[in-house]
Amino acid sequence: MLNILVTGANGQLGSEIKVLSSEYNYNFFFTNREDLDITNEQDIRIFIENNNIDTIINCAAYTAVDKAQKDKKNADLVNRKAVKRLAKISKEKNIKLIHISTDYVFDGRNYKPYNEEFQTNPNSVYGQTKLDGEREMKKINPYNSIIIRTSWVYSSFGANFVKTMLRLGKEKKELGIIFDQIGTPTYSRDLAKVILDILPKIKNKKVTIYNYSNEGVLSWYDFAKEIMKMAKIDCKINPIETFQYPTPASRPHYSLLNKSKIKKDFDIIIPYWKDSLEKCLKVMEISNR
Repeated sequence: MLNILVTGANGQLGSEIKVLSSEYNYNFFFTNREDLDITNEQDIRIFIENNNIDTIINCAAYTAVDKAQKDKKNADLVNRKAVKRLAKISKEKNIKLIHISTDYVFDGRNYKPYNEEFQTNPNSVYGQTKLDGEREMKKINPYNSIIIRTSWVYSSFGANFVKTMLRLGKEKKELGIIFDQIGTPTYSRDLAKVILDILPKIKNKKVTIYNYSNEGVLSWYDFAKEIMKMAKIDCKINPIETFQYPTPASRPHYSLLNKSKIKKDFDIIIPYWKDSLEKCLKVMEISNR
């Protein structure tokens, strides 16, 4: 039986792994900042040795994209240095490491879906620190380990676009939502299931990068319209351009991910974004009763 350390267990992905954990014959250790400081190498080493960890799913990250613009030190500590420490110990102890990264490693100027080999060029501190974390992991190269880049993550847990739209839709009669940023949302439960399903199949001598999001292509405007429609909320969604909603950090205008590689290597079927959104909204409805 695998002894799996899940870092960032209170986040969206970590919480979804926790929900699914009973369906798998794995032994899980769910940790957050209070339980385990992944920026401290000695703490990581002691935890791993005490619990005989043989697999790590690193869901921990500094994800405050705008805040990171002025807080590079802490973003770098979690998104790069902590990844380096996890990779170092994984290499030493032959631990399988699954690390989660982001579409923000790209500049968004492409015109077709990004594959894993496309040139990276982040245009934010968040994106740069996540890319730096990827590079540290690839340099150390723990065996049987992968990096999964994902995009537009949402869940019934934590703060995310879907929950924000549901709240604002009930408070306001209309909202302006950006239509010129294109990508695909990712339901965290779908990503969690894929990770747990493919774990036994990950066997590689060089760290491999994979893309994962739900299927389809849309803008944030399209996403918001569908959220209101499915939730039956009477709120008018108006399309606006990025310049009309300025933020400290620049977002990729186009960050569609090509998922052919992960589908081929692990023989998986990825759900369509509308189907996954509907499932998530049903989970939220049940939990709010």
